[in-house]
Amino acid sequence: MASPSIVVLISGGGTNLQAIIDACKLGDVQGQITGVISNKADAFGLTRAQNANIPTATLNHKDFDSRENYDQALIKVIDQFKPDLVVLAGFMRILTPNFVQHYQNKMLNIHPSLLPKYQGLNTHQRAIDANDKEHGVSVHFVTEELDGGPVVLQAKVDILAQDTADSLAQKVHKQEYIIYPKVINWFCQGRLTMVNGIAQLDNQPLSEQGHI
Repeated sequence: MASPSIVVLISGGGTNLQAIIDACKLGDVQGQITGVISNKADAFGLTRAQNANIPTATLNHKDFDSRENYDQALIKVIDQFKPDLVVLAGFMRILTPNFVQHYQNKMLNIHPSLLPKYQGLNTHQRAIDANDKEHGVSVHFVTEELDGGPVVLQAKVDILAQDTADSLAQKVHKQEYIIYPKVINWFCQGRLTMVNGIAQLDNQPLSEQGHI
């Protein structure tokens, strides 16, 4: 039986992509990255994929006159790889409802906050400004609400008095590289599903914070 096909979408350096590539090589993810797609031709993540002999594609959003037209073209590129799972790894695009519906129940994202806190950007600074004692990262299914899909797994880090947005980001990144491959593997094993908008692990509904 063929390994589940994973397509990863990126816009930048691809550090989470690298963590997933490494996990696949080690057998910690029982799936195969069949394609890496970027909206930016100079994204270093494309080089990471090429170094791992993974096919790549670039589709520049600036070549399209609307978000809808771009997403329709992107669907055609993604579907050439016949994905079982679409993974957003620093893909800096707001997705249209049609795109999200096309990959319903089989698209994951990672977001640098303890959702539902701090959807959107600048999450590290926002957590510091709010005098939060902890911060972290969430892996969640993608729905039409931005950063609003059901959470699968979170990892927490302490916010120390001397922390800056940069130092906090470094702590969060370390956790990202651990939990994203883990969640992707659950999906590839058939353990993780989304049913009626609720994330389930081993057929058990997960809480709002995901797996504890």
